[in-house]
Amino acid sequence: MLKTEIDKALAILKSGGVILYPTDTVWGLGCDASNEEAVQKINAIKRRMADKSFIILLDTDAKLQSYVTEIPDVAYDLIEYAETPLTIVFSGAKNLAPGVINADGSVGIRIVKHEFCEQLIQRFRKPITSTSANVSGEPAPQTFAEITADILDIVDHVVDWEQELNSPKKASTIMKLGAGGQFYFIRK
Repeated sequence: MLKTEIDKALAILKSGGVILYPTDTVWGLGCDASNEEAVQKINAIKRRMADKSFIILLDTDAKLQSYVTEIPDVAYDLIEYAETPLTIVFSGAKNLAPGVINADGSVGIRIVKHEFCEQLIQRFRKPITSTSANVSGEPAPQTFAEITADILDIVDHVVDWEQELNSPKKASTIMKLGAGGQFYFIRK
């Protein structure tokens, strides 16, 4: 049942733990994006350098102003009209763990359109990280079945939702949004 899985994941996030969960793209490793210790746990799980940042997920664009100093008007149009998952890199990140923020002060944010994620983030009232469920440098799993045991065995909770889906998913499109609404694609 969805509510039960959200309750379990919520308890882990509140305790500073790491969840393995389904998203609107690939399966992700998630934690409280404002908790630096939790963010460092994900770096350890992925065996990656701490200087790499993370994408964060929000349930609504109304929360953007809590985590970004300036939001160009075009951002709202891009979010509204995106037909596939879209991560926007904004300048001026704030109120987030340092390990989530890029060296240039920016942060990648996706307004998620996925039932589980939307309800989890709405109840958590904070953004969560989203990074592919793989060791750094290895291919991102496109289905739950492709996630390796070294990831499954080390996270604090594996969400029991959509595990049976076997349609391959792909990562989001990433675009950087600059001053005056200028943008360019980082990943299509």
